[in-house]
Amino acid sequence: MIAFRILLTLLVPFLFASLVSCYSMNEVKLWCNQTPNPEPCEYFLSNNPSYQHKLIEQKADFFKLSLELAQERALKGHANTLSLGSKCNNPREKSAWADCVELYEQTILKLNKTLDTNTKCSQVDAQTWLSTALTNLETCKAGFYELGVQDYVLPLMSNNVTKLLSNTLALNKVQYQEPGYKNGFPKWVKQGDRKLLQTSSPSSQANVVVSKDGSGKYTTIGAAVNAAPKNNKGRYVIHVKTGVYNEQVEIKANNIMLVGDGIGKTIITGSKSVGGGTTTFRSATVAVVGDGFIAQDITFRNTAGANNHQAVALRSGSDLSVFYRCSFEGYQDTLYVHSDRQFYKECNIYGTVDFIFGNAAAVFQNCNIFARNPPNKVNTITAQGRTDPNQNTGISIHNSRVTAASDLKPVQNSVKTYLGRPWKQYSRTVFMKTSLDSLIHPAGWLEWSGNFALSTLYYGEYMNTGLGSSTRNRVKWQGYHVITRASEASKFTVGNFIAGNSWLPSTSVPFTSTL
Repeated sequence: MIAFRILLTLLVPFLFASLVSCYSMNEVKLWCNQTPNPEPCEYFLSNNPSYQHKLIEQKADFFKLSLELAQERALKGHANTLSLGSKCNNPREKSAWADCVELYEQTILKLNKTLDTNTKCSQVDAQTWLSTALTNLETCKAGFYELGVQDYVLPLMSNNVTKLLSNTLALNKVQYQEPGYKNGFPKWVKQGDRKLLQTSSPSSQANVVVSKDGSGKYTTIGAAVNAAPKNNKGRYVIHVKTGVYNEQVEIKANNIMLVGDGIGKTIITGSKSVGGGTTTFRSATVAVVGDGFIAQDITFRNTAGANNHQAVALRSGSDLSVFYRCSFEGYQDTLYVHSDRQFYKECNIYGTVDFIFGNAAAVFQNCNIFARNPPNKVNTITAQGRTDPNQNTGISIHNSRVTAASDLKPVQNSVKTYLGRPWKQYSRTVFMKTSLDSLIHPAGWLEWSGNFALSTLYYGEYMNTGLGSSTRNRVKWQGYHVITRASEASKFTVGNFIAGNSWLPSTSVPFTSTL
């Protein structure tokens, strides 16, 4: 009897633990089956002891647990990527690898921000940052493929992280309506900042001045940017005087503002390209990842030329960024609206192939879009890169003008110019109340490859004007829409698509919130 009691004493905790474990596994399976990718969800939650004792009582608990899981796997993916550096045997491999290291770091930052209770992010903020996290990993993979790097160098963890991020997007899914911000203005925005754009003398309001002639504190933009405070609470303004600045600039700090002396006066130029051996991501003349960035009265240029393939003038992954009275000049892949929420007002964009592309939530208002003369006689204005149906991303072109650049005008009848093509499966682009000149092909839109994405994309046109605006002979794809209802078009306005009423007033950049 004593032996039996001892045996029972030893077995009861084991049996109880087994029952708890069994219950937890069933619970995990039940929750994971509600996601698009239940297999990695169930596998990682069931095989990691640190998750097995966490209660899942409601959807919010499971969402938080899914975020923590994605974060953990992203950290492992980052560590794995770092370890692969020694396998990179040539500059092309090294370039793609370096992109992935940075993109994993940015993904981890977005996940940390979403999980941080001090951030107090809204549901739409979370959806935006998770969309960016997923975009980062897709960009990582793209760099290897476009440079022809062998598969063994690809980070092995990225596929699972991508699926887990897709799960978090599905769990946090929101309706596309104006969300606002529960806590008013974002941390980096102060109402007093609006005075800056109203002043006639940028230098008088600038923290530092950059000038080629030595009259400012710095002679290069890079030096001024690198000297800016890393954790600046308010707006840090850099006035870049008239001149041509031949340099690659990367802006990582938050709240930076570059103010030039006007389009064609202050010019930042470079010539990196995929044809020249860099990734599309790394080819940008100016790259911005710090949140709250503003640029005004500047020309961003890439001079690699039409035959060097992807060559970016500006890449932005800056959340709540603004570009006012700027010009973006290049050929293929001129403007990389990479990720997060962006607004472009009274800007000029020049290019040939996919020259407005990326996976941000980006709105262009009162902009001039100029198609140039392409080598292969085909232009595509946009190539939007949404890979997940729950990403709150897309390109919205509102009250703007699409026309031929001076080099295309004499030969535009021999060139086919399209509004866009589906770079990724859930590509989403709309043109609203925009003047489309006669250069636009009657079909309007071009396939990427066969039937790829034609039923899953969302392309829309609403009340456009001009000789190229007729929808009579447009494509008959399932995902193409002639928008007839204002309520549908309104989803893509400044107020609704990027919550502009909540943060744009503080910049003093003029904008129209509605249609």
